Amino acid sequence: MRKHVRLAPLPALVLLLSTLFGCARPEETAEAKRYELKGTVVSFDKNQRQVIVAHEEVPGLMEAMTMPFTLKDGSAYEVMQPGAKIQATLAVSGERSWLENPIITVFAPDQAANATTSSLREPAVGEEVPDFTLVNQDGRRVGLRDYRGRALALTFIYTRCPLPDYCPLMSENFAAVNSEMAKDPALASRARLLSVTVDPEYDTPKVLRSYGAAHTGEFSGERFGRWQFATGAPEEVRRLAEHFGLSYAKDGDQIIHSLRTAVITADGRLFKLYRGNEWKPADLLADLRTLAAGADKATDADKANKTAGADKKAGP
Repeated sequence: MRKHVRLAPLPALVLLLSTLFGCARPEETAEAKRYELKGTVVSFDKNQRQVIVAHEEVPGLMEAMTMPFTLKDGSAYEVMQPGAKIQATLAVSGERSWLENPIITVFAPDQAANATTSSLREPAVGEEVPDFTLVNQDGRRVGLRDYRGRALALTFIYTRCPLPDYCPLMSENFAAVNSEMAKDPALASRARLLSVTVDPEYDTPKVLRSYGAAHTGEFSGERFGRWQFATGAPEEVRRLAEHFGLSYAKDGDQIIHSLRTAVITADGRLFKLYRGNEWKPADLLADLRTLAAGADKATDADKANKTAGADKKAGP
């Protein structure tokens, strides 16, 4: 037994879409390229407005694969279930993509595919981040210990990610932060950025060097002083990713993954964890500046304490 659920009559749907995209630039929604997408729901996250779909080939865009999509229509999640069929319009506009006009074909519970629900624990704010051993774009070992004394923003990407509002957006956001750091010597000396690939088999140091230099715009002149890229043993990358609650799985040449961006203090503790892709470069810059200012105060206090101790030893 199955039933087809159209989520809203046309007038209501038009009103809903108008509400959803009211904050977007009109030219983004009007000029977006649109493709018909058909597939099967693998899993979904109502809070993050994300659905993972095993979809058929999308002519003119991509081959059949399993990957996450943004679906902002909240009513869809009330009837959605793993194993349900979904037909929707995939809209792609610049760095953004989303699903529109979803039609869900809901099957009886005994016909639905079983979902794999992530039960990964996320660290609490203030919790110590475990050290890790990775390899950067220059083939040199890098770990959390190398960032001690500096604030660190860490995100996860892979270079072949096809959707503009996933890995490409994370890298564009980091590029914007990196550019602002270059204008602020105090911040540049107190903060660092690190992008870790979840596709270590393909993303070698050489691949990451090319990818990173293209995003900074420095190309052969890039020295990766503020922003590094890292790969490593698959089990080490997974250990680090899962520490922050990020789940991922390989599907052919693509990686099905969630999004996590962590801000880590100079003494190696979690300051903030961003889920999804709604955060902005300005948010991350504010976090790094807060931590950098705190590090400066701690350094000044330490110097003052050492001076006071020296004075006491010297005596009158």
